[in-house]
Amino acid sequence: MTAVEQRFREFKMPDVGEGLTEAEILKWFVAPGDTVTDGQVVCEVETAKAAVELPIPFDGVVHELRFDEGTTVDVGTPIISVDTDPGAGEAAPQAAPAAGEAVAEAPAAAPESEEKEGRQANLVGYGAAPPPPSAVRASRCPARSGPRPPLRRGARAQAPAPAPAPARPEAAPELNGSGRPARPLAKPPVRKLAKDLGIDLETVTPSGADGIITREDVHAAAEAVQAARETPVAAPATAPQGRERRVPVKGVRKATAQAMVNSAFTAPHVTEFVTVDVTRTMKLVSELKQDPELAGLRVNPLLLVAKALLVAIRRNPDINATWDEGNQEIVYKDYVNLGIAAATPRGLIVPNIKDADAKTLPELASALGELVGTAREGRTSPAEMSGGTITITNVGVFGIDAGTPIINPGESAILAFGAVKLQPWVHKGEVKPRQVTTLALSFDHRLVDGELGSKVLADVAAVLERPKRLITWA
Repeated sequence: MTAVEQRFREFKMPDVGEGLTEAEILKWFVAPGDTVTDGQVVCEVETAKAAVELPIPFDGVVHELRFDEGTTVDVGTPIISVDTDPGAGEAAPQAAPAAGEAVAEAPAAAPESEEKEGRQANLVGYGAAPPPPSAVRASRCPARSGPRPPLRRGARAQAPAPAPAPARPEAAPELNGSGRPARPLAKPPVRKLAKDLGIDLETVTPSGADGIITREDVHAAAEAVQAARETPVAAPATAPQGRERRVPVKGVRKATAQAMVNSAFTAPHVTEFVTVDVTRTMKLVSELKQDPELAGLRVNPLLLVAKALLVAIRRNPDINATWDEGNQEIVYKDYVNLGIAAATPRGLIVPNIKDADAKTLPELASALGELVGTAREGRTSPAEMSGGTITITNVGVFGIDAGTPIINPGESAILAFGAVKLQPWVHKGEVKPRQVTTLALSFDHRLVDGELGSKVLADVAAVLERPKRLITWA
């Protein structure tokens, strides 16, 4: 490794879980010139499973951010370079190359003002030498600034120059046919603002020095678009702009869509329904909220539905299985990782409570509260969404009575819990107002037949109708 390579270290996009191949950079927490320490979080990325904060594994000064926010980058691609020895100045001249080795390219001489600062005055997002386009999905990567590493061994040998190469001015940005830069010049925060407001930077007139687009330029463009939408148009020949939005399918949404398609067209779904009087369960929820042992914990109807399902699985363990297509086997599991479908700003995710069947009611309440809170904050890790065995989706929070949920891939069943509503119900021979809900159980008919699925659903309903069965059946 050369002196320059030892000094300027690159941090590559890691595989943050289960063989993922790419991740989107959501936010940078550092900028060129910032000092970083080993373990410091430098950016937040979104994979197909969750948003994850990435810590850097060494100390130094940020030399370059290789990609803008909003860019999808392949795993293994360098995303940031760090000067680990900022006080060393320029690297020592390289020794003369041996036969068959490439000659290191001499770095261009920087203007005097830039030499004093120790780095080139390039904005992240554009510059003189962009890297190959194959490393990025959504947009071009920012150009490197500062010293360039020497060519690798194995390159075609060149005759060494008798004297150092003269200083070269920085290449000007590539221009398009209208004389403007081929790629709009803007800092990452400005690009993020434009993305949030739905503004195409190609349409923005820059007012900053050297043709740089500012935040004010983006806001002005957004106001112009809004004014155009509000202006009446007589008999338009085409649909007015702004009435449709196109959002790239990526991250959690992309992964969820693919998983649901695979599940729907792989596992033969059967869905059964049951309507049940849960008046006693709702009363028990109110009593448990006053129980000192559950003080400060998340106590709600979903907690008792989860406990009821765990009881039903204990009575009918064959429901807790998965289909192994490759080996043509049914894998029965002696543990329950209970998934809870959660709607988040990034889309639907299904984290799970590990070994939920072994937890007491207070432990289950605590785990459920942590799971929901972490999901809403966007901090769910890939590990927390892996290894689920059966899932509950609470559609009742949206006022929905029932549905036909799609099984989470790799699982055998999913239970939908509908809204609890006051309805007329025959109770002890008389019609009375009772709190009623509908449960729907979808299961994989390859490994769960109708009898087994019906028994599980009936047991869940029986526990919710008379929750004292939690004591005798658990």
